Amino acid sequence: MSANDRIERETRGNTTVVVATRNRAPELARALSHLAQLEPVCPVIVVDNASNDDTPAVVEQCQRDFPENLLTYIRLRKNRGAVARNYGIWRARTSFVAFCDDDSWWEPDALRRAETIFADHPRVGLIAGRVLVGGNEDEDPTNRLMANSPRTGSADSPGPEIIGFLACACVARAVALRKCGGFNAVLDFVGEERMLAYELAADGWTQCYVDAIVAHHYPSQDRPGPQHRQAVVERNEPIPAIVAVPATEARRALTRLARAVLKSHYLAPALWDSVKRLPLVKQVSKQSQRRAPVRPPRLP
Repeated sequence: MSANDRIERETRGNTTVVVATRNRAPELARALSHLAQLEPVCPVIVVDNASNDDTPAVVEQCQRDFPENLLTYIRLRKNRGAVARNYGIWRARTSFVAFCDDDSWWEPDALRRAETIFADHPRVGLIAGRVLVGGNEDEDPTNRLMANSPRTGSADSPGPEIIGFLACACVARAVALRKCGGFNAVLDFVGEERMLAYELAADGWTQCYVDAIVAHHYPSQDRPGPQHRQAVVERNEPIPAIVAVPATEARRALTRLARAVLKSHYLAPALWDSVKRLPLVKQVSKQSQRRAPVRPPRLP
């Protein structure tokens, strides 16, 4: 069955899938092959963080698996990290936006299930799905954390209410994402979900974990080493606190990072990078407090 035959048979979905990628052409090809099997068929936007591999050719080749005009490619001039997803958020023409990484994808019926939940629960702004890892479909540790969330929600909530999720396995209302500005430039890699979760909560949106909505994650082998990732985690840890909580707690967060540096010297760049980001963090904090309108990013 050709891609165009599929769209004649099925109702087009009301969700756009946004995939941010950089220099992972083989992984991206696999992810797109799975996303082409979504039921109903959904638009997919690939945002390329200035790759210098075969990513453009892979996207062009994958076009044949999608109905006409349903696979869009946006190439950025420089690596914007998590913020690249914002270009897809503002380009989307559907009511909902789902996210994948280039090494993850959704079960064929996952987004149809999410759309039904959104229709039945108008205050739900974001749904986090269950993540199965690798060929053995191991449970991602975050599944249990979200399922056992201590937050008390309303009786008719579709699942445990959460503040925090995995960006590669969430679906949200486009209007909610745009109002809060999408992913924040302050956290360009690792932990970017926390800032978005805080902003959505501040706007009154409920965020839920629903284990019937399933995503698959095959972690790429092309990723930074554990020390680099831990340094970025430590760097980012104080930033949401500085934006969202009183100054005393923000100072405590920076103090915890400074103490961690004394024990693990490789974290010293993380502390310095956090301090360098403080002016931008303070600017973001003021904008958040004003709830100022957010302009869409300029497309390249």
